[in-house]
Amino acid sequence: MAQRTQVAIIGAGPAGLLLSQLLHVAGVDSIVLERRDQAYVESRIRAGVLEQGTVDLLERAGVADRLHAEGLPHNGFRLALDGELFRIDMRELTGGKSVTVYGQTEVTRDLIAAHQSRNAPLVFEAEDVSLHGLDGDALFVTYRRDGAEQRLDCDYVAGCDGFHGPSRAAIPAEVLRVYEREYPFGWLGILADVPPCDHELIYSNHARGFALASMRSPTRSRYYVQVPLDEKLADWPDERIWDELAIRLGEEAASRMTRGPSIEKSIAPLRSFVAEPMRHGRLFLAGDAAHIVPPTGAKGLNLAASDVAILAEALIRRYAHNSHEGLEGYSARALARVWKAERFSWWFTGLTHRFPDMDPFARRMQVAELSYIRDSAAAQRVVAENYVGLPLH
Repeated sequence: MAQRTQVAIIGAGPAGLLLSQLLHVAGVDSIVLERRDQAYVESRIRAGVLEQGTVDLLERAGVADRLHAEGLPHNGFRLALDGELFRIDMRELTGGKSVTVYGQTEVTRDLIAAHQSRNAPLVFEAEDVSLHGLDGDALFVTYRRDGAEQRLDCDYVAGCDGFHGPSRAAIPAEVLRVYEREYPFGWLGILADVPPCDHELIYSNHARGFALASMRSPTRSRYYVQVPLDEKLADWPDERIWDELAIRLGEEAASRMTRGPSIEKSIAPLRSFVAEPMRHGRLFLAGDAAHIVPPTGAKGLNLAASDVAILAEALIRRYAHNSHEGLEGYSARALARVWKAERFSWWFTGLTHRFPDMDPFARRMQVAELSYIRDSAAAQRVVAENYVGLPLH
């Protein structure tokens, strides 16, 4: 069975769904293919700190009502050095910019609901997705659904299918350049239905390792502790995690921390990854298909959103004005912002974590840099403007 659309979108994560919604608002047709089922996609636990630019984009897409009703605006965040807290006032330092805490899971659910309310083509459980004719005039995607082979003819393909998807793999190896840094530790995360210990996030550098106090709502908290990559989840019962958090976050934060049973626990490795170019023929990569950042600084979802903003603008111009300029410049424009976000995430990770090979001199340099940031408005401004998100150029 063959279908036809203007833009085939591979992947029903936030990047693919948001791109489809933005194209719909502008009158451009798309079909989204996703290999997982809807329940799996809607239950994926991910981060949820949205830059102002991402919030603006969701407003443009017409899916921000619940975000504004339930999201938690944050005007600052806290840094801690061995339990001593100080605050970065983002709003004051960036001329009024802030971030909003709203889970990526909720963003995904809002976008799926918007698609289904307008009966938009959203194909779950699309197996064996394969891209054909990227360099020619007959571009199409094949996949299998309910045991039947399907063909989707299209003008362009947006690869929003994550690190392991088929889109990046469709770019010839001699064309693709990959840059990667794997970190020698992971984040052990715990999600619990308890109130947060602070109304803003706390990033803590402690002699025992990094910790983060975050939240999903006023009644649901998300905490992380840095652990070696070979740690086993079974060795970390809830009580051990809470005890370790109390030590690493320090007495002030620990005194406000409410303990409770976990509703989800996981260990995630940290990596920095960029693939260049983000365009090959009529294939355009966006989000984790092209780049991954460590979660320090909350750039993953926001980078995906900025990719989508640039790509949607280019596709809309192509169909509205028959202009190919935006599409031709997509990779360079997107990568310029990607690398700046990669730099911030890499730097912030290095500032807040303990590395296995860290000698006393390196530790003293961490302490000195955190002390400098604490005492310098200029240094805090640099941190704040990166945290709230750099502008699209």
